[in-house]
Amino acid sequence: MNDYPVAIDPEDLPQHTGSGYPKPLAGRMGERARCALGDAFGLHQFGVNLARLGPGAQSALRHAHALEDEFVYILEGTPTLVTDAGETVLRPGMCAGFRAGTGDAHALVNRSDAEVVYLEVGSRKQNEAVDYPDDGMIGRNIDGRWTYLHADGTPFE
Repeated sequence: MNDYPVAIDPEDLPQHTGSGYPKPLAGRMGERARCALGDAFGLHQFGVNLARLGPGAQSALRHAHALEDEFVYILEGTPTLVTDAGETVLRPGMCAGFRAGTGDAHALVNRSDAEVVYLEVGSRKQNEAVDYPDDGMIGRNIDGRWTYLHADGTPFE
């Protein structure tokens, strides 16, 4: 039998704040929070998060996925999407998608005075590899654990 709910109110789920990035980089994320909507239903082929960015916060360091597709849909606010092609201001109702393996790094930055709320959806691949070109960092799944390394492969201390 299914032990998961049929429907939920995201307000009833825990908010995940902070960053798992290494200390020198984690502080740059600012006030951001995610609520794992997909996990509440036991979804394992893709993830769905309800994300919030306070003024000055960003979704992540600019990054490119090797194996995972990613999609964002803006619900509230006007974040700036930063990609290799430049910057695009998004508004509610707009969406953006990032196909795996393109090398096009992306991030959302809230340069406004109001909160940004958006949905992010991404595939979940076991051997994902992520590159962070602006920060000389890579993310890899090593022995079943997500690990951040310098671009040359040396660990952060």
